[in-house]
Amino acid sequence: MNNDFIKYQAQTSAYPLGMEVSHAIGSYIFDTKNKKHLDFVAGVSACSLGHQPPRVNQAIKDQLDKYSHVMVYGEYSQSPAVEYCKLLASFLPAPLDKTYLVNSGTEAIEGALKLARRVTGRSQLISCNNAYHGNTMGSLSVMGFEERKRIFRPLIPDVDFITFNNEADLEKITTKTAGILLETIQGGAGFIQPQNDFLKKVRERCSKVGAIMILDEIQPGFGRTGKLFGFQNYDVVPDIVVMGKGMGGGMPVGAFTASSEMMDLLSHNPKLGHITTFGGHPVIAAACLATLREITETSLIADTLAKEKLFRTLLVHPLIKEIRGKGLMLAAMTESATITNEVILRCQDKGLILFWLLFEGCAIRITPPLTITEDEIREGCAIMLEVMNEISI
Repeated sequence: MNNDFIKYQAQTSAYPLGMEVSHAIGSYIFDTKNKKHLDFVAGVSACSLGHQPPRVNQAIKDQLDKYSHVMVYGEYSQSPAVEYCKLLASFLPAPLDKTYLVNSGTEAIEGALKLARRVTGRSQLISCNNAYHGNTMGSLSVMGFEERKRIFRPLIPDVDFITFNNEADLEKITTKTAGILLETIQGGAGFIQPQNDFLKKVRERCSKVGAIMILDEIQPGFGRTGKLFGFQNYDVVPDIVVMGKGMGGGMPVGAFTASSEMMDLLSHNPKLGHITTFGGHPVIAAACLATLREITETSLIADTLAKEKLFRTLLVHPLIKEIRGKGLMLAAMTESATITNEVILRCQDKGLILFWLLFEGCAIRITPPLTITEDEIREGCAIMLEVMNEISI
């Protein structure tokens, strides 16, 4: 491991994996010893089109030759951002037609929470136990995992929590509620899908009491679940949809989308109700536009379900208790965090990149690029099974 990496760059854990990266292309990352690693994580669901996607790279280069940052968000009309927001609206159900571009998923969450309060004039926010929406202060306040946020208190007040898929808890959504924020599929908790029309029942409750329904699509979004957005699998339309990760082909970006009527409220009383310097950055927006076109003009979205089926067919082993999730947002569950750790670390030694989930220690994250091939899936699964056989001996 590079000593300067530890000495000069702030760390997020005591034991980072520390692989020294040389280059990456397609579904593979190469270290500085030129060993290739098959990537089953895709930058934690961010590299939707794999590494160095040609269409995205070309869009970035073309835009760099025209202009980069010229003005803070929302003042100048910059064609990459305008074209992107227009194309995105064409794929979203009414009334989701106006998008605010920001720099990351957590910033998009912050904007969505502010918008819910601005629209309703209420203060209460509701999230879910074991929810993860980012790490800035607002997002941290709606994180449903006390162990990770206790040290940073006090946080934003008037936040309550429900349990995902618990219909009885929906009574907590009242006329005092500004908004309820849900992951369409709970990520850090273990890739838990909504059951028994849970999201539709949340939608009905929000409509009844005038609360804003916010869906966090930062992980499921952009084709990972067999639809462009995960909520499209569940016959529900939120008031605000939040996105990030996979929308930029590996570039840093986030966004939240709502109706024009709602979004326009951020322009007055007060003006500059939400503002960002680099949101809608033309180079990033060009990457987003190329990514969205590639995902929607090819068979990548539909192919995720066939690839999911292949994963489920191949990953049969006594150490795997179940595989959760949908499409290429999968978690292989073992019976203990110890086994999961062993699998992930040994697989990296053998050239396969896997990763953990935030709160569910038994889960092995499998979120490869949408562009992963069937042969690459077979290659990676064979490594997983080989490692599991070694562990079970």
